[in-house]
Amino acid sequence: MRMRRMKVSGCDAVYHVMTRTVNGELLFKDREKEVLRKMIRQIADFCGVDVLTYCIMSNHFHVLVRVPDGPAVSDRELMRRYRVLYPKPTKYQEASVEIMQAQLQAGGEEAEAIRRKLLARMSDVSEFMKAVKQRFSVWYNRSHQRYGTLWAERFKSVLVEGQGNPLQTMAAYIDLNPVRAGLVGDPKDYRFCGYAEAVAGVVEAKKGLVHIWSDHGAKRIDSALRAHRSLIFGKRASETGLSEMTRKRALKVLDQEDGHLPKAVMLRCRVRYFTDGAILGSAEFVRGFTGAWQMERGRKHPPKVNAMKGSDWGDLAVIQGLRRQVFG
Repeated sequence: MRMRRMKVSGCDAVYHVMTRTVNGELLFKDREKEVLRKMIRQIADFCGVDVLTYCIMSNHFHVLVRVPDGPAVSDRELMRRYRVLYPKPTKYQEASVEIMQAQLQAGGEEAEAIRRKLLARMSDVSEFMKAVKQRFSVWYNRSHQRYGTLWAERFKSVLVEGQGNPLQTMAAYIDLNPVRAGLVGDPKDYRFCGYAEAVAGVVEAKKGLVHIWSDHGAKRIDSALRAHRSLIFGKRASETGLSEMTRKRALKVLDQEDGHLPKAVMLRCRVRYFTDGAILGSAEFVRGFTGAWQMERGRKHPPKVNAMKGSDWGDLAVIQGLRRQVFG
């Protein structure tokens, strides 16, 4: 779903974006995950967006990305970002960069055309995902003597309120992907997610986690890690692995009418609110986008703001009620 224009006026926008391989094929091993991880960071730098956290699985990936609200970009910064895409340029690319620099310095219509072309690819979640998927597809097909479509769909997108409980809960849900899949008992042990990178001291990942928890008083990475771990494991934050409530028992409770589970347990289940809820945040935040959502889809009546069910989510609400199959 394209949500390019649905932004908080005068503020940055945060999106959870997710996409899968065609037919859900398990195509990505460690090498592919590492290449995709590097491409996500590289293209985020070019687009001028911040990856707050991410998780790469064998047949899909999630990214929680903050998109700045149209910041001014100097010509010097434009060229720096352009070079980010070509860390090992060919002679043609080197010549192209020199021509672009000369045209920007000369000014005029040609310079404006270059600026428009480059800026159109920046500060936009759709352009970011388009670039990641296209670049990785080219690399993957070339590396595996393969051709054809790699991805099953465009991508799913949820606009997330960029602070507090909505942001923190979404980040925890993303980082818990390998736990839900049964690959590890603790996301810190899965190297292809933002939380594990933050624990390992990767600068970009630490910045992302500190931003997620900044309004919680976590100004340093150690306090951000403690807060995130507490959300992931609940009262058992000092322990690893799942709680005594197994996934099978959890789903049995959720199948019951008005089933209710602790948040730390719920986050270990596939909750469609986080991928299909369209907009996630406080009721006030979600209500602020009902008109735009209605207009974008040509609906006769505005959508309702729906409180999330199944756990004590606090003030979390979504615009898609998901009356059936809320828990995947």
